[in-house]
Amino acid sequence: MSLMNSPFTPGKCLETVEAMEEGVQHDIAWAEYCYFSGQPEKAIEHAKPYLESDDIGARLSACLICSYAHLHFSQDGNALSNLAQIERALHDIGDDSPQAQAVTAFVAAAASVLLHLPLPQNMPDMEKVLSLLPQGLRAFALYIQAHSLYLKGAYALSAGIAQAALTMGGNRFPIPAIYLHLVAVMDYMSLKDVEQAHRHLMNAWSYAQPDDLIEGFGEHHGLLGGMLESVIKPKWPDEFKRIIEITYRFSAGWRRIHNPVTGEEVADNLTTTEFALAMLAARGWTNQEIADHLGISINTAKRHLSSAMKKLGVGNRKELQRYMLR
Repeated sequence: MSLMNSPFTPGKCLETVEAMEEGVQHDIAWAEYCYFSGQPEKAIEHAKPYLESDDIGARLSACLICSYAHLHFSQDGNALSNLAQIERALHDIGDDSPQAQAVTAFVAAAASVLLHLPLPQNMPDMEKVLSLLPQGLRAFALYIQAHSLYLKGAYALSAGIAQAALTMGGNRFPIPAIYLHLVAVMDYMSLKDVEQAHRHLMNAWSYAQPDDLIEGFGEHHGLLGGMLESVIKPKWPDEFKRIIEITYRFSAGWRRIHNPVTGEEVADNLTTTEFALAMLAARGWTNQEIADHLGISINTAKRHLSSAMKKLGVGNRKELQRYMLR
């Protein structure tokens, strides 16, 4: 993941890719740029030639990019095939190459955690391989670790890891920085600290907007507790509209992989607004708190929640939790 591991000034992403020497790293960087800027079809086009590459770094990068890009097109079989290829690489990699083992573990963890799936059984301890990763990938690996802690409900610890990673150099790498700030938003919204969540969202946006790196916002929409509706939508309506388009495409594919594997029933028939409000309600927010946060009337908040509950066939907030993201 050569672009993920590249430090660049926001607004200079394309220049960074174009300045790379022609070859594997340049091509993978183009695939990354296309993916993170919400162009999954082009990402597949650039990454696909490396799915069978002898260069394990290029092969794993291509598998990770393609597996997530295929989710946008209801191509579950291709996504699962790429994920299986990553798990096989984890099984086959030898102990004689610690660096390759670390990169393989990093990609396997990214593939599993971001889909909210259990880690492969033969995963090495990520804390032991972190020091073997280059700095940019290490920063993203810490995002993965923070995301994993978020899923376990350890919100304060997750936020602490994200902030530490940013302070210790992660903020030099825009793509990991975006994801680290987004996981911090998730944590602080779960802790009902809207001020801190707002700060991290705006930091993520300051890294993303100059280069149109909006994919992560679409991927995380449901976990951001209505922050996109509250902050991004009023000031950047066109970008918000594109983010929501990404959310609908990505989340549909995400659920088709996640739900059968985990046996969970994350809702797939709510609008993004209904889902955002339902997530807050499931986290214990009152109707008045939700209305104040989103800048809507309490009656509008009640109407959206009532519609969500009706679609899901539930009668109270405790039952609602079953269909929400963890």
